[in-house]
Amino acid sequence: MSSNEDRPAHGILRPGFDRRTLLKTLGVGAVGAAGIPLLAACTGGAAPGASASASTSLTFGSGSSDDVPKAAYKAVTDAFTAKSKIKVTTNVVPHNDFQNKIATYLQGSPDDAFTWFAGYRMQYYAGKGLLAPVDDVWEKVGANYSDAMKKASTGPDGKMYFVPNYNYPWGFFYRKSVWADKGYEVPTTFDALKTLCAKMKSDGLIPIEFTDKDGWPAMGTFDYINMRLNGYQFHMDLTAHKESWDQKKVSDVFDTWKALLPYQNPGALGMTWQDGAINMGKKKSGMFLLGSFVTQQYTDKTILDDIDFFPFPEIAMEGQDAVEAPIDGLLLSKKGGNNQGARDFLAFMGTPEGQDAYAKVDPSNIATAKGADTSAFSPLTKKCAETIANAKSISQFFDRDALPAMATNVMIPALQGFIKDGSIDVKNLESQAKALYAAQ
Repeated sequence: MSSNEDRPAHGILRPGFDRRTLLKTLGVGAVGAAGIPLLAACTGGAAPGASASASTSLTFGSGSSDDVPKAAYKAVTDAFTAKSKIKVTTNVVPHNDFQNKIATYLQGSPDDAFTWFAGYRMQYYAGKGLLAPVDDVWEKVGANYSDAMKKASTGPDGKMYFVPNYNYPWGFFYRKSVWADKGYEVPTTFDALKTLCAKMKSDGLIPIEFTDKDGWPAMGTFDYINMRLNGYQFHMDLTAHKESWDQKKVSDVFDTWKALLPYQNPGALGMTWQDGAINMGKKKSGMFLLGSFVTQQYTDKTILDDIDFFPFPEIAMEGQDAVEAPIDGLLLSKKGGNNQGARDFLAFMGTPEGQDAYAKVDPSNIATAKGADTSAFSPLTKKCAETIANAKSISQFFDRDALPAMATNVMIPALQGFIKDGSIDVKNLESQAKALYAAQ
């Protein structure tokens, strides 16, 4: 796991502090920390404890701050308002700020509805009582979703909390024209991937475009190598801390990864994924391990039509059966649960009509509702959809499958240190994991 303003407590903005400045000065929030209402605070919805009532307006917090998804969600809110006559006020926050400050946001003055992720990272906040269940919404839209989508949308108490909008696979993306010119072939094994990397480097390319300024992109490489080496179930058990970090299986992941470090962009820690997409677009790099949202960066149809992808190669077990395919969608804050208009908005998002409105603007992702229009799918989108559909196991992404504090406070600095000098302390990872998971 993406990606767009803040106020101090009590909603009073002090002179000299704009919202963006304040965000930069505050540390990462955690559930249980002081409830400074970060991100866009807003009004709308009934008082806490009231039953959901009819409403003519709602507020929508969005971490989809890049131009394409931002415009896509505007298309959704416009379509919803045209149909329901309910006004939606959208508060867009930079993606990484939204993700890193979500705990304090939900404990402060959150929007009624907001963008978020399925799986453990949703379940965690549901378990803390910070979300409103939406079983009534699922009674209306449940038939539009697969059992896997329903499972990913269910909270620890068995209630429904999440309405999926789209998902997208992670894999290696590349420009077909570069590969055709150089005679490269898609690698299906890790040895073949290393051989290809060596050839690309000798051809003057950055073999693997790699960017980790924002901290989370490197998690995708860890996830894939772990699943390919140790299997999907081990990976999920590790992220849930049912397996320990200080064992050979985990050390083997990093030892295997070391073989790729010489082929990854040496400037990775100073680059965002958007920077990497620009490099690939300019044919400076051979491939880029990222989600299909990478194509949002290409407004030139010539480049867009030149993009292809392949799944992460096989290493030791389960072939390429496991796919990293995070699910994005909408949640209701606890306050938002009292606003019937917000519930209606989530129900609209769970229909083919709502998801088609989004997909017409952002075709890089794959609608999750049955009946959504697939007629305009590009060959690349069709391949992405088939990869997800054929997967035997689907992971959400480390920062969604693991405890939030483990992902943000432990894994990001650990991976960035590894990228910098190839060293990792798995005993330290286990020590921190023990403390964090025991405290939740």
